[in-house]
Amino acid sequence: QVQLVESGGGLVQAGGSLRLSCVASGPIFSMYNMGWFRQAIGKEREFVAGITRRGDRTAYAESVKGRFTISRDNAKNTVYLQMNSLKPEETAVYYCAADMATATPRTQTDIYKYWGQGTQVTVSS
Repeated sequence: QVQLVESGGGLVQAGGSLRLSCVASGPIFSMYNMGWFRQAIGKEREFVAGITRRGDRTAYAESVKGRFTISRDNAKNTVYLQMNSLKPEETAVYYCAADMATATPRTQTDIYKYWGQGTQVTVSS
């Protein structure tokens, strides 16, 4: 069982930056690929970024490429999402999730096994 706790959300102006963190409980964090997802009001949850368990491969939604960076520190059981040049339409609850280890990060929401409670990100125009 992996428990995930996100932090770092908040209110930011358009064009600003935020860094989200997700801390995992348990000694086996390094065995999981990790992903960040988001869900805006009235919309389905969508993939944002993913990283393999060793951090050697990453994947991004097209809409965030070049602006968001996912990283992890296995010694700290933590995965990060650095978000730059934020847009108002990216206002959402952001979730981290854990997936079994695969060669590349998977993007399908329904296959991730463990989820955090989410952190609200609000981007004002």
